[in-house]
Amino acid sequence: MDDRKEFDLHPQPTAERPLLGLTILVVEDSRYASEAIRLMSMRSGARLRRADCLASAERHLNVYSPTVAIVDLGLPDGSGLDLIRKMADASPRVQVILGTSGAEREEAERQVIAAGADGFIPKPVSSIAAYQAAILAHLPLDRHPKGPREVAVTAIDPDPLALREDLSHAMDLLALDTPPVSYLKPFLIGVARGIDDDDLEKQAHAMPETLPAPDRAALRAFLSGRIQAVPGVI
Repeated sequence: MDDRKEFDLHPQPTAERPLLGLTILVVEDSRYASEAIRLMSMRSGARLRRADCLASAERHLNVYSPTVAIVDLGLPDGSGLDLIRKMADASPRVQVILGTSGAEREEAERQVIAAGADGFIPKPVSSIAAYQAAILAHLPLDRHPKGPREVAVTAIDPDPLALREDLSHAMDLLALDTPPVSYLKPFLIGVARGIDDDDLEKQAHAMPETLPAPDRAALRAFLSGRIQAVPGVI
């Protein structure tokens, strides 16, 4: 069966599962942020597909037709703004296109709207209710659950191993002779805000454009300490 036709038959959303029938493509390189979105999508009734870079997102879009796309701006192989522009100009268009970022949020929101997105979700998303509202705000009324519904304000607690993967990824990049600071800096800011780690956020903001070897070693040691503090890490 053609996958595009498969998604034309939408189950009706319910008060308990207001995103039932939606297929969401999240383009996000952070495993921790992706895990949070997966949990919120699952509890809301949506089906989730993940791409961790622009190339992977392109492959998904060539096969599937998501109802909603959530695109992080800082990706390892380029800017999510380019993907947003491409999706916004495509026909047929993804029904709801949302940008997301954990760094420079006001400027990021301005950029995603200018690129053609329907809205912006700042990271970290505060609750399931905020996540559902950000998507439902851009869907037609016939895709909304009928009648009153209890608003879920439950916070999301992603798997700490996903956080460990993000921090280990940053350490691997810092081991390079020339780390990609323009990518790594917003990545770490987003991770820090996702776990409410002010010290990590300060370290990320303080990163210069070029990192000499002693600075790289010091930052790797700092991240190593954070990894050891992740629950379940021995």
